[in-house]
Amino acid sequence: MSKNILNILVVSASSLPLARKIRDKYQGKTTIYCREADNDVEPFTSFEELAGDLFDKSEAMVFIGAMGICVRSIAPYVKSKYTDPAVVCLDSTGKYVVSVLSGHIGGANELTHELARLLDAEAVVTTQSDNLGLWPLDTLAQQYGWEQDVYNLQDDIHSFFDTNFDKTDEEVFAASRKKAMNECVTRFVNRKSTALLLDIRTKETDYMEETCPPHVDIFYKYEDIDLEKYELLITVSPTFYQKVPIPCLSFFPKVLHLGVGCKKGLTDMRSVLTDLFICSIFYGFNLKSIADVSSINLKKDEPILKELADIYLRSPFKTYAAKELDKVPVPHPSSKVKEVTGSDSVSEAAAILSAEGGPLWVEKQKGQTKNFTYAIAISKSAVRDEKEDEQKRKPKQGHIEIVGAGPGDPELISIRGRRMLENADLILYAGSLVPKELTLCAKKEATVRSSADMNLEEQFALMKEFYDKGKFVVRLHTGDPCIYGAIQEQMAFFDRYGMSYHITPGISSFQAAAAALRSQFTIPEKVQTIILTRGEGRTPMPEKEQLHKLAASQSTMCIFLSAGIAGQVQKELLEHYPPTTPVAACYKLTWKDERIYRGELKDLERIVKENNLTLTTLLVVGDAIDNREGLSRLYADEFKHLFRH
Repeated sequence: MSKNILNILVVSASSLPLARKIRDKYQGKTTIYCREADNDVEPFTSFEELAGDLFDKSEAMVFIGAMGICVRSIAPYVKSKYTDPAVVCLDSTGKYVVSVLSGHIGGANELTHELARLLDAEAVVTTQSDNLGLWPLDTLAQQYGWEQDVYNLQDDIHSFFDTNFDKTDEEVFAASRKKAMNECVTRFVNRKSTALLLDIRTKETDYMEETCPPHVDIFYKYEDIDLEKYELLITVSPTFYQKVPIPCLSFFPKVLHLGVGCKKGLTDMRSVLTDLFICSIFYGFNLKSIADVSSINLKKDEPILKELADIYLRSPFKTYAAKELDKVPVPHPSSKVKEVTGSDSVSEAAAILSAEGGPLWVEKQKGQTKNFTYAIAISKSAVRDEKEDEQKRKPKQGHIEIVGAGPGDPELISIRGRRMLENADLILYAGSLVPKELTLCAKKEATVRSSADMNLEEQFALMKEFYDKGKFVVRLHTGDPCIYGAIQEQMAFFDRYGMSYHITPGISSFQAAAAALRSQFTIPEKVQTIILTRGEGRTPMPEKEQLHKLAASQSTMCIFLSAGIAGQVQKELLEHYPPTTPVAACYKLTWKDERIYRGELKDLERIVKENNLTLTTLLVVGDAIDNREGLSRLYADEFKHLFRH
């Protein structure tokens, strides 16, 4: 029952194969519990007692069985999202994996997605920030290796001086911080106006810029922020900001490097900590941003420096040879230091070396005991480029790509279309007409939305919101978007606002129908025309394009969006097509639940009604269906090779 073991609680022995499947595929260690003992299973007698016994000893618990049993079993033991284990529940068939408890901080959401991938199941996560595609603020620091705080001066004094601080007061401070964190998270997920300060640069801040939600404005200097316009401030900076008039969540990346020197045998840790704390207040940085402590090799065994790094700053301690330090240009070289150590500088040179040549944030300081010196540099890679930041402030050119998804099978989208989906910041897909599997190739940070419950104005507003932020938008339509794709009104909107857009064509369902029917829709010397049309329903047809008039050609006719008026379609076509003309009713072509019904034109209405065929049905009519007669002149001997395939 180790905290490093995934504990799997099986309600019914019939679910043991599913538990074993998890055990065999899961990367970590697992223990399976079931009432019915087996060689590889831990037995138990009371499910409730087992859940209680495991709850405080587990990092993660997986229940296989009914959600109600899971919830009732853990309910008496639930305390706090900061201490409770991750709890996930699977149904007995392994179809759904549900995150139940400690979604972000405990890791249940991550575990849910991992198990869903292992079992080819559907992950069910109800955490709002996950479903909105927002950053998980409460676990961001843990994810990136940062420190975090809702800054409190008194808290930091006690943490660095390690006094006999009253435990009741500590609990009050902890509760206050949790409350403040919850307030920040609530405002963020409710899309309140947020200012994000990124006054340093790391790969993580680059990611935040790329995935910045629409309700967040990015700033590179604190003085540029008009805090009256915002309801939340998030800072990613070694600097702390006191007296902010709105809730402020501060993340402290490890980008500062502390270089130190001291007299041999120094033991006054309290004075050292006082020096550093006062320095942090004066220069406005947070000691939690210290990435490492460094000195000269002469000090590698100095107890106070190792203790400072390991215990108080929780950072590695490293040392450099004198000849390395002596090569570093510093603002305050010392001949006396050179005489003793062999280098003009220890604290400044060590800080700069650790920062890989980054500038000094704090130049050499002498401690109050005169036996301790220190300097602080910032990582060279973390220093922002003002010209680059200025370029970023300029509005980016957004783009909208209207992509044809193809008839349904995710593998039938074009290579270009797939690439568009993989790079999109927003994918707005046409609801039940496009399989959701097509969107699974989206990058992790992309926003994926179905337009099924949105009117046209709401769709425009969402696309323009992303476009105005310079984002790449994919509007995903079924089949080929230019055939009954309803994109004309969208393009009119894009034109009105001068927006950049382009169309990536897709395979139409009429082409998928020909493939599925194993038919060539054109027959030499008999049928050389394919008509793509629809019957007259709520949308009137132009007089010259009514079905009975088009039927006069007896071409291969592919009739879209007309299953609901199959009787009317049959009646009009029979004016010119013989009753025995082959027909095919093709439902959800290339989808997993594809169905195709062949017959004759005189039976078309009956075929549609008896099989309850609805919207995604294409009706195909004509002698080309299943035809195997007639030879193309393409392969005639007198034809030149130029015309051959």
